[in-house]
Amino acid sequence: MELNSSISAVVTGGASGLGEATARALRARGVKVALLDLNKAKGEALASEIGATFCEANVTNEESVVAAFEKARAANGQERILVNCAGTGNAIKTASRDRKTGETRRFPTDAFNFIIQINLVGTFRCIAISAQGMLSLDPLPTGERGAMVNTASVAAQDGQIGQAAYTASKAGINGLTLVVARDLAQEGIRCNTIMPGLFNTPLLGAAPEEVKQKLGAQVLFPPRLGNPPEYASMALEMLSNPYLNGECIRLDGGIRMQPR
Repeated sequence: MELNSSISAVVTGGASGLGEATARALRARGVKVALLDLNKAKGEALASEIGATFCEANVTNEESVVAAFEKARAANGQERILVNCAGTGNAIKTASRDRKTGETRRFPTDAFNFIIQINLVGTFRCIAISAQGMLSLDPLPTGERGAMVNTASVAAQDGQIGQAAYTASKAGINGLTLVVARDLAQEGIRCNTIMPGLFNTPLLGAAPEEVKQKLGAQVLFPPRLGNPPEYASMALEMLSNPYLNGECIRLDGGIRMQPR
């Protein structure tokens, strides 16, 4: 798909981090962009800066997401591009013991479900809503109606201690990628997923510089954290290359995560 001013895009989690970088890269190509995010202050500020549309959305709430897509389409027309970057994580062992008191505890099911609802169900909710809208579009000369990029994580393959919910949610995104691509193939809609490694995003933003350097040193090459524009570059390749479909690609500098 040629990325230009005739194309509209929706970027979830678009107010910061990987979503922000992707939104900026799309706008640099002239693409009309709608930012879907919970953070109204950051979303509106970024939208004003880059000439995008901000749509407040909670990806765990159907009505909220439908309303956000409706606002995006009213401003920019039906999107041909969806980039799913909304997500979060936690770190809780499946079960653990306090070595001093002997007290035991387990991963609360509610906390596990919270991550699944945001990362996995939220991603699929946006995929389904966007795909339904894309069906109304005429195909481009390439035969495409649209393209989607999801965000999983290397944790989908190398989950660390305490990442049961996060890993399950991201592995689920990997698992649905080929199925969605197959579901939508006859309609000319592609679906791919990026598995980022250690990236310098707000999730790591509060960490001391010494911690960031230690994490970056674990990366095979280059030995540093990834930068959000590098994610955006991969996302744009997935969107613009019509032969890339149904794939889950690691973007991690060659790192293989250790248990902790």
